[in-house]
Amino acid sequence: MSKIISVHSFRGGTGKSNTTANLAAVLAMHGQRVGVIDTDIQSPGIHILFGLRGDEINTSLNDYLWHGKEIQEVAHDVTPANVAGKIFLIPSSTKPGEITRVLREGYDAQRLTRGLRQLLDALQLDTLIIDTHPGLNEETLLSLVISHTLVIVMRPDQQDYEGTGITVQVAKELQVPRLLLVVNNMPLVFDANAVAEQVAKTYDCPVAAVLPHSEEMMNLASAGIFAVRYPDHPLTALYQKIAAQLNT
Repeated sequence: MSKIISVHSFRGGTGKSNTTANLAAVLAMHGQRVGVIDTDIQSPGIHILFGLRGDEINTSLNDYLWHGKEIQEVAHDVTPANVAGKIFLIPSSTKPGEITRVLREGYDAQRLTRGLRQLLDALQLDTLIIDTHPGLNEETLLSLVISHTLVIVMRPDQQDYEGTGITVQVAKELQVPRLLLVVNNMPLVFDANAVAEQVAKTYDCPVAAVLPHSEEMMNLASAGIFAVRYPDHPLTALYQKIAAQLNT
């Protein structure tokens, strides 16, 4: 059965897109056909992790939402070399005119959710991962409603603690079938087990993994997917751990 996974954070800068890209890569390494859709239309960026420059994106989610293309027609095969499965990316446009149109006019959120379901069948996906817009808006809420699992990415700081609490409460009210928390960029002086226990208790929600700060991740600077570049790194093992929970 195909699965829809939303990866979300209440605030920007949590590493949500990096988490999305790495989970997609790990699932594809295990032979899955994975779709990734960038619904952060106002500030797109995940395409960079998959090796696409903005000026190389000749078709995008915007073409489906406004210009009559079928959603599978705007999918880009971004599968890394030597990966057993497939990764298809549906990017959002980086053209200033398209972004300002989003801000000025918005778009049909119901059409987006119809497209997500269509994409599963058209590309025969095992998993579709939605990289959401930070915060809570109509588009994000509709994405959560159709998701089998919501992964909430947070950092261990007070602003994220409060915002994550709001997101968890909304997700529970929407009856999202499964919630998982990922604590990202944890300072190395913290105890990962203690952080996981505290976060799980605070939100009454399972913690899929606590990801420590990584100099290798920082040095990569979004110039690729960490799990592909460093397959034997302890951080990649944690992405593997999260992916295994998505498969259950």
